[in-house]
Amino acid sequence: MRKVTTLADGAELVAKRMEGASGTAFPAHTASLESVLVVTGGRCIISFSGTDHHLVAGDSFVVPADEWHQVVADPEFVAVHVMPKDIRFTFAE
Repeated sequence: MRKVTTLADGAELVAKRMEGASGTAFPAHTASLESVLVVTGGRCIISFSGTDHHLVAGDSFVVPADEWHQVVADPEFVAVHVMPKDIRFTFAE
């Protein structure tokens, strides 16, 4: 199970809640602009071309623009993802 819900929608930024059950992988993608992922519960792994970053509740991570990455629940997690409203995503096929 993976779920993304909008929490707040401002003039320039949007905050979304991300939830993933044990082992859930969100689709691999790139983003046109950087964003911030704040883990509020559990753990996750964010992977970039062979480099894994293990995040736990309380961690924040600046996700760089134009780099392929994927978030996987480990075992489960909840996070707030803050991003510019004009961000654009490209998903792997």
